[in-house]
Amino acid sequence: MDASELTFDAHGLIPCVVQQYDTGEVLMVAWMNEESVRLTLETGTTWFWSRSRKELWNKGATSGNMQQLRELRVDCDADTLLALVDSPGPACHTGNRTCFFRTLGRADDTSSGKD
Repeated sequence: MDASELTFDAHGLIPCVVQQYDTGEVLMVAWMNEESVRLTLETGTTWFWSRSRKELWNKGATSGNMQQLRELRVDCDADTLLALVDSPGPACHTGNRTCFFRTLGRADDTSSGKD
């Protein structure tokens, strides 16, 4: 499949689930545009589009926790991506390994996610 066959939304974006390639751990979900898809495939590291900052960002470029792309998959409708990566450190801006560290509706839920 070619990147030109992807289905981007009205804003030119497509969601991307990022998963640790060897454990299956879901690390984060981010948005990609056509350019970030191209850069991800060209560089072998993940690039995303920040909806709040309205700019491209190379995941881990500041923290040093660059995600090395192993495979970029597309779902059956071509409207969602799955990036299988090797992520050496935290994927979440909070410092947690994954952005999915909280459980909805649990009384013992903490906002920091750290035990």
